[in-house]
Amino acid sequence: MPVEDPGTPDLQSPARFLIWVGKQQLSTLLGGLIFGVTWMLAQALTPAVIGQGINAIKRGDHHALVTWSAAVFGLGIAMAISGVVRHRFAVTNWIVAAFRTVQLLGEHVADAGMPITATIATGDVVNTMASDAMRIGGAYDVVARFVGAIVSYLVVAFIMLRTSVLLGTIVLVGVPLLVLGISPLIKPLQQRQMAVREQAGKLTAVGADTVAGLRILRGIGGEGVFFDRYRSRSQDVRAAGVAAATPQATLDTAQVALPAIFILVVTWVGARLTISHELNAGQLVAFYGYAVFLVAPLRTATEFVEKVTRALVGARKVIAVLSIAPLGRHDASTASPPVGSALEDLVTGLHVPGGTFCAVVSEDPSIAASVAERLGAFAAPAGRLGGTELTELAITEVRRRIVVSETEPRLFSGPLRGELDPTESASEVDLAAALHVAAAHDVIDALPAGLDEIVEERGRSFSGGQRQRLALTRALLTNAEVLILIEPTSAVDAHTEMAIAERLRAARAGKTTVVVTSSPLLLDRCDLVAFVAGETLVATGTHRELLSTPAYTATVLRGAD
Repeated sequence: MPVEDPGTPDLQSPARFLIWVGKQQLSTLLGGLIFGVTWMLAQALTPAVIGQGINAIKRGDHHALVTWSAAVFGLGIAMAISGVVRHRFAVTNWIVAAFRTVQLLGEHVADAGMPITATIATGDVVNTMASDAMRIGGAYDVVARFVGAIVSYLVVAFIMLRTSVLLGTIVLVGVPLLVLGISPLIKPLQQRQMAVREQAGKLTAVGADTVAGLRILRGIGGEGVFFDRYRSRSQDVRAAGVAAATPQATLDTAQVALPAIFILVVTWVGARLTISHELNAGQLVAFYGYAVFLVAPLRTATEFVEKVTRALVGARKVIAVLSIAPLGRHDASTASPPVGSALEDLVTGLHVPGGTFCAVVSEDPSIAASVAERLGAFAAPAGRLGGTELTELAITEVRRRIVVSETEPRLFSGPLRGELDPTESASEVDLAAALHVAAAHDVIDALPAGLDEIVEERGRSFSGGQRQRLALTRALLTNAEVLILIEPTSAVDAHTEMAIAERLRAARAGKTTVVVTSSPLLLDRCDLVAFVAGETLVATGTHRELLSTPAYTATVLRGAD
């Protein structure tokens, strides 16, 4: 893991999704089944062999005693070896199923982008990847033992029926009745586990929001409000967990009490049959061993039902995420506009000729940012490239040709070099050139390890302006045909902003660049400036030409002289 292609999952129902996941790892599932059946059968046959050994002692047949003792030893060896290999297969099946689901979710979230967070809370998405995927994997951990439990149950029932019809019938009928007696607990357990899952997702969302906005909360003194909100959500999770504990505890109790009653019945009937000479001593011991052994298949069956229930709950959440359609296509598209094609926004009517250095200005910065998101196919309705709607292009082509650098510079933990050049395709010359354009050389020079410095979580060791310049460096290194920058210099000083403006225009010569900004230093160096009010394109031209428009002047100068 990760695999080259995780496949196309069946999203028609949670059960069909679990079946699809199982088909993707059929070989390891079959390996687990083979050793799981061997492991359970070795345990099931041991009481019969011990019973034969006891009868050999009673007859004084030493040769038979040695033979049956060797058989017990052989079954023990088979049990040990098959148990170890079965466990390895079980863990493999669990991990592969869980992380295949994580890979599916990760790739889909990356492709779909904003439609995901617009539909499902971020905390819920995180919980689905961190928790529900593991629950799905758990179903494949127990499947080999469950099949082994069924096979061994049938074998034991057959042996007992041949020895005693009465005892065999008790076992053959009694075990399914025990499972049926437990099954009414499953549905309320599933419902309450679903409630716990919902509350946990909400709690994660509140926690993520609080951590992300902690600096702002401290500035306005709002920590107490969010603390109370988090505590309230925590109590909701606790209450849901306590509610789910009742059917869970009842199920656990039934797993212990019902098999104990079953063993008591089998032992009592077997003892009566022995007193009446219908069974011999060896057969009685064997029947007792069968009754004790059958507790394991029963517990395995209930564990299987419980884990599959959890997996179905998790699969329902996974399907909810995977069912959200991305804005682009995933199949190969025949449409492929030529390099240098014009870029268009269908809402405002903005037309950016290929190779143009363009800026988008709006009184409301969020409106200008939404234009950039549509041009980058991160929001609907997506724009056009060369007259072709971006939703008609393969999403991989859109992401390769159009790169959007958001207003919030996001840095991840790890070596800085890998952060700036994740594909490791840039040369030292390319890195140096991009750092120069972004005026970020001083950031690198201040680091003890330079480009090999380890970035802390979310890049918190850097200032806002430093993160912004590093994010711009990363965007430039993509060498994208179309580069869309949202407020790339809002956190830097005027001197640095002027240097970036001059270098950026030169570095992107011949390529399409769209900058969402209201900075006169950047606007003055653009070939085309589009002024947007609401969702309407009010005016286009150069910065100096648009200064004759009062609303534009008020927006970019903000009352300055």
